[in-house]
Amino acid sequence: MKKIIAACGNDCAACPRYVAHPYEKTDEELRHTAELWMKIGYRDHVVTNEEISCLGCKPENWCRFHVVKCCNDRGISTCAECQDYPCDNMRECFKITKSFEPKCREVCTEKEYQQLKTAFFEKEKNLSND
Repeated sequence: MKKIIAACGNDCAACPRYVAHPYEKTDEELRHTAELWMKIGYRDHVVTNEEISCLGCKPENWCRFHVVKCCNDRGISTCAECQDYPCDNMRECFKITKSFEPKCREVCTEKEYQQLKTAFFEKEKNLSND
């Protein structure tokens, strides 16, 4: 599977939320992801399939770190292209993302953990290879 690297370094192709063709997910897969997100602590309740599904980052989408908007404003695709990389904002993004890894190890199956590791926990590595 070819990587699809988001502005922050996430690998969308590995993400269980990403539903753009050819990465469509079944209703059951999306429901499982919504339940997993609650167990991990990404959400405080099980959200709808519509809310959990993602077609990719856009500047108008909510992002805790405003990474896509920042990249869009600077005319770049990923943070790796930025002369200020890694900025304090991205260092915080990496730190917060990594803070979820122990809980993922605890509540996920090995297969789920590996998928989340590829999708989210390798973002810094993905940007350094960009």
